[in-house]
Amino acid sequence: MDYDKLAKAIYDITGPAANIEKAYNCMTRLRLTVKDEHFTKEDLAKLPGVMGINKSGDEWQIVVGPGKATKLYQAFAPLVEGGSKENPAPSARPDSNDDSQGPFDGQALHEEIRRKNATPAKLALKKIAHIFVPIIPAFIACGLITGLLNVAFKMDPSLAAQPLLQVLAIAGNAAFYGLNIFVGINAAKEFGGSPMLGGVMAAILSHPNLAQINLFGDPLVPGRGGIIAVLLVVFFSSWLEKKLHRIVPDMLDLFVTPFLVVVISTFVALFLCQPVGGYLSEAIGYAATESIGTGGAVTGFILGGTFLPMVMVGIHQGLTPIHAELLSRYGVTILLPILAMAGGGQVGAAIAVYAKTRNKALRKTIASALPVGLMGVGEPLIYGVTLPLGKPFIGACIGGAFGGAVQAAYMVGAATIGISGLPLAASTDNIPMYLLGLVTAYAAGFIATWLLGFDDPKEGE
Repeated sequence: MDYDKLAKAIYDITGPAANIEKAYNCMTRLRLTVKDEHFTKEDLAKLPGVMGINKSGDEWQIVVGPGKATKLYQAFAPLVEGGSKENPAPSARPDSNDDSQGPFDGQALHEEIRRKNATPAKLALKKIAHIFVPIIPAFIACGLITGLLNVAFKMDPSLAAQPLLQVLAIAGNAAFYGLNIFVGINAAKEFGGSPMLGGVMAAILSHPNLAQINLFGDPLVPGRGGIIAVLLVVFFSSWLEKKLHRIVPDMLDLFVTPFLVVVISTFVALFLCQPVGGYLSEAIGYAATESIGTGGAVTGFILGGTFLPMVMVGIHQGLTPIHAELLSRYGVTILLPILAMAGGGQVGAAIAVYAKTRNKALRKTIASALPVGLMGVGEPLIYGVTLPLGKPFIGACIGGAFGGAVQAAYMVGAATIGISGLPLAASTDNIPMYLLGLVTAYAAGFIATWLLGFDDPKEGE
């Protein structure tokens, strides 16, 4: 892929720079928020290298695949930055008093649509994604290291005494050891505060010396409330910081504001955010483990069968804090193996389509998308195969449901987030049962799609 060429093509369609409010990337998508939508999904979808286009609220998601999204953003960001310097946003729209048809025609209607999309739930979900998406590569690396070491230690417990493997064990735990600080820094960025002050507040909540302090007869607990408490206190500290910047005189702002933010927020954190965060954290852990433990295969069937639509509309990132909280509390997340089965159903459905279709172009698309599908990246198969055909998408959901039922029945946990498919097996605590569930998802997706059938597109369609 020529990333510079594709980035320029996307910029030419979505720009100019003043029109692009925000741009970032997740694992598989370049994500944009624009002021004026003077383009369509079809304009972007026809670009070479673009696997699919999704619209979630006012955010455009351009699917290009794993690894590619990061490189595409790296090529796209300088175009936006350079365009902003050369052509700063005007104080008023050039067509604000012009009723003629132009690229920004319908501005008032578009602003109305944006206001309707800016619901508290959607805005909160977007901020959560921005906080946790940058941390996912660390979860993947450390989770895989931990998973592989667990396999090795089960095969030979004496390996746990080897210094080199002990070093690797520290590396595998690093993401979780520093998780609160990572979340604090990113949360402060999203909430409009100073990133390092967000990191400081997270460090205070996790400081080991808290265990030596008794307040009102009760010892403080380092890390209580986990990332929930961190999000709460950083939200408060960022709000307080913005208020103080407006009140404190400029000459004293550099010294007084951060001092007051840390002092005041520390007591708010310990007396309010930690207790509330602790209750919420325990509730999340209890709800996830109890629903799967009690509901078993039925709960897994429902969760596995409904995850693909969440991926399709790009809201699956909202589950990341739940995975992270489960990891910090239990060392594994039992949700991820269940939800990962949606990708397995997708693979089985795509194989069924490959076996039945006469369309050479469709077979070629499946052949190129299946390898990354097996590796747990489902967007190419969603947008290139199952969703356009309709019924195979339903077949894929059915496959994910049956695979999810197997994972829930055996309570399989994973020591990482951000990956699925075959690579996830290495980080699970029950590799044989995880693989059994994955094969079940493949088979069920294949059978369901074969029985449901689909309208085979003619060549050229």
